[in-house]
Amino acid sequence: MAEYRRATRIHAPLEDVWEFHSTEQGLEALTPDWMGLEVESVIGPDGEPDPTVLEAGSKLQMSVRPFGVGPRQSWTSVITEREERDGVAWFTDVMEDGPFSAWEHTHSFYADGETTLLRDRVEYELPFGALGRAVAPLSGIGFAPMFRKRHQVTTELLESGSWRRQR
Repeated sequence: MAEYRRATRIHAPLEDVWEFHSTEQGLEALTPDWMGLEVESVIGPDGEPDPTVLEAGSKLQMSVRPFGVGPRQSWTSVITEREERDGVAWFTDVMEDGPFSAWEHTHSFYADGETTLLRDRVEYELPFGALGRAVAPLSGIGFAPMFRKRHQVTTELLESGSWRRQR
């Protein structure tokens, strides 16, 4: 499978960055407007609708329409893993249904004093078999602006303190 990675240092504590990324609201804030994201439903691991935290087993049904072009593309993801330990946290979402042949996105967070190192790692397989594999090295061109924007928004919201989830 092909792989895309991006890392950014956020001048905010791990607990805040982790909390932000653990919610549907965080997902919506991080997805660039040009992706045309619509979250259609979120079901928690016990079947409860709209859980406060996206725990392992949570299922998200969404659709995207990048740049408003073409039909909406359905995307179903499941949080397959979510762990938090002293100074480190991560979660993985796996696409069950969507535009890629395979998609596994691991979001990792590492405490470093009052800062947090955010790392995204996406392993993916483009559709169309051999053709998809041939053009996969070029797909980073498409991922780069999306993940650059996600990391920029994370930095702005967390470093300014403007995002605080109600407890």
